[in-house]
Amino acid sequence: MSHRATLHRIVDALPEEELTAAEHVLGSLAAADPVERALLLAPISKEPDTDDADGGLTEARQELARGEGISTEELERELGLE
Repeated sequence: MSHRATLHRIVDALPEEELTAAEHVLGSLAAADPVERALLLAPISKEPDTDDADGGLTEARQELARGEGISTEELERELGLE
């Protein structure tokens, strides 16, 4: 079996909740730009998020967890980008 076929088999067997992580890893391996590749392969920070440090990311995540967010499709409609 070729490496490509093996990778396809592995991806097909992944649980749905792991697909985003797999896309991130495989995408970073395929990145041609060395800076983009380095950024994509950089380790995720273990530091806690704060609104001061993350520009409101913590608050946004909390709003999303409360169901206050909107989908990408809805945002595109609101912005007239569909």
